[in-house]
Order: sequence, then structure tokens, then C-alpha cells
Amino acid sequence: MARQKTTREANLRSTIYRGDDGYWHGRVTMGARDDGTPDRRHVMSKDKAKVTAKVRQLERQRDDGAVIRPGRAWTAEKWLTHWLENVAKPSVRYKPYIGYRTAVYRHLIPGLGAHRIDRIQPEHFEKLYARMQDSGLKPGTAHQVHRTARTAFGEASKRGYITRNPVALAKPPRVEDTEVDPFEAEELDRILTLALAKRNGVRFVIALALGLRQGEALGLKWTRLHEPSKTLEIMKGLRRRTWTHGCDNPHACGARYHKTKPCPDGCKRHKRACPPPCPPDCTSHARWCPKRHGGGLVEVEVKSRAGRRGIALPDELFRLIIEHRRLQDREREHAGTQWHEDGWMFAQPNGKPLDPRREEYHWKALLEEAGVREARLHDAAIRQRSPCCSWASRSEP
Repeated sequence: MARQKTTREANLRSTIYRGDDGYWHGRVTMGARDDGTPDRRHVMSKDKAKVTAKVRQLERQRDDGAVIRPGRAWTAEKWLTHWLENVAKPSVRYKPYIGYRTAVYRHLIPGLGAHRIDRIQPEHFEKLYARMQDSGLKPGTAHQVHRTARTAFGEASKRGYITRNPVALAKPPRVEDTEVDPFEAEELDRILTLALAKRNGVRFVIALALGLRQGEALGLKWTRLHEPSKTLEIMKGLRRRTWTHGCDNPHACGARYHKTKPCPDGCKRHKRACPPPCPPDCTSHARWCPKRHGGGLVEVEVKSRAGRRGIALPDELFRLIIEHRRLQDREREHAGTQWHEDGWMFAQPNGKPLDPRREEYHWKALLEEAGVREARLHDAAIRQRSPCCSWASRSEP
């Protein structure tokens, strides 16, 4: 059969023709590839009208500047993994990265990973959010997954892998704003009285009086206290990071620690909900890897430039800090050669920094002992900033 060929306007350089194979073919120049060669797209069908429609669609994408990159479209799993490890990880702080990682590996990939990113629809995400809530997860968790997906697919749109961000059209679950209820003056007085009766208790006084986050209070060092001016510099915070495997086979490395069966009914080992068994390809348990790296307690920059600040200390609070240093000097002398001289303002009996994870339990235990409701330290601190109270005249043990 003779090949029939018709050409559209020369300046658009699109071609529609019937080939010797009996199919209609369309070819559209979309621009240039990364190596500079022409990006010539090909579509085919036995129906000329379908080929013509596909050619017009490609031309509209080209003219609107919404050209999808050449090659087979990525699956959601492939793109999310690439975005997380190669785009997000080098450019965001550790804590946001951990939030992204949880959303990607725990929810998005298991729920939507098999979809092609150029075919996934807003409804797919909305159904995922509904399934998450039906399983007992809070709307806030689904909302976090939505924000992660919106960021990841927004990047795919910017890079030309998809023409629009489907997550931008998806409706996330509604999350009710939780108003922070400040402690009453009597409750605050009980908390601070008990705090000053405990070792390192002045750390809670500083956090509540100055509005510090937990990591900022634990990250204070003596070198950042300026006695002549009675000021305290907030420069860095202390945070615990998860260890990373350094071995070649993370799954085999942690095999002896894998949880293979669910907890029995009435389990008393876990105070919170019992964790599920490990997945078949589990690569967790890096804290036991002999070649682990990147984890443990680390100093990190405060959250923002505005967070790096100097604070003038009221006389009463300054006096409590100086008294606390006197008590720490006695501990240093008692520890002798076992003392680690790293300059932490609040330290263990051997001079090592306090673990933020343990501090959560100490804070909750303090609230329980004071007979007040549970609240995050920072939520209480942002509403309780006045250090000039009667408790400031008391001393730490």
C-alpha cells in the first residue's frame, strides 16, 4: 500500500500520515531533549480521528508550556521515592524529612504506589484519606499525608513529568483548630514549685518563662550565657536522630530484632498501642547495626533566623541559673574523671547531654505530680512568659 502523508503548517512541524502497517501515525515536535536533539513525539492508531486528536493535544501542551517529559511515565512509588531521597532530603531539615518519609513509605506508596503519575486522579487521594480515617487514624495524620503528596507532585509538575498537580485539586479532611488552653496561675505555681525541687528542674522554669522549645532548652550551653549583661543566646537545639544502617544488607542486619508476630491480647509491655509486626522487607533496627551512622543526640540550628536570638534575663531567673551552675560544679567534682566536659547547661550526672526523648516522660511525670492536665511544654511556655513571679525567689536543690 502506498504511503499517504499530509503535513500541517510548516511552522508547527506536525505530521499525520498513514503508514505501510495500516496504522495512522502522528509526529509532533515538542522542543528539545536534554542532549539538544529534537523531542519528536509519536502517536498511532487505526483511527485517523484519534491520531488527529492526540496530535492536537500535544500541540496544545507545547503551546501552553505544559510539556510532559519524554519517556515512560513514572509510577507514584518511583517518583515519591526519588523525590524523597534526592530532592527533599538534601534541601529540608531533618525533622520535616522524617515527616515526609513516614507519609511516603507508610501511607502513600502502600496506598497509591502502583499508579502512573500522569494518570493518578484527585479522587485517588481522597479515597486514601478516607481509608486512613476508617482505620482509626486521626484527620491530622491524613492532612500531613496530603501536604506531603501536594509538595511531591507539585515538584513533578514543575519538572515537566505531569501537566498539573492532582493533589492540589484533592480535598483533605477537615482538621479542627485546637486552641491552646493556658495553665491557671495556681497550676503554674505548683508546676514550678515541684520543678525547682528536682535535679536540673530549672530547665523547665527557663522554658516556661522564656517560651523555649524543648530542644532549645536542652541545647543551652554555658558559653552562651553572658554574665556581665545577664543575657542568654539561643543559637542551637538538641535533637535525637534515628540511626541509619551502614551495612550492605539492612534487612539481614536487623533480622534478630524483627517482630514476627503480633502482641498477645492484654499485652502489658507497651504503654501505647502495640506496634504491628515488621513487614517482610523490614530495614529498620539500624540502632543495632555495627556500622550505624548519622544518629544519636546532635546539635541542630534553631528553626529559623528569627529563632536565633539573645534574651535579657530577669534578675530572679539569672540568679537561679547561677545557683544551678554551682550545683553542677559539685556534680562535676564528684564525677571526677568520668565527667564529659562538653559545656551543657543541663546535663546528666556524668556531663553528657539530656535525652529529649526521656525529657518527655519527665515533663509528663511533673504534670501528673502537680495534679494538672497534660500539655506540651512549648504550648504551656508560649502562654506563660512572665518570669517575675513568687517562685523565682526559690532555689533548686
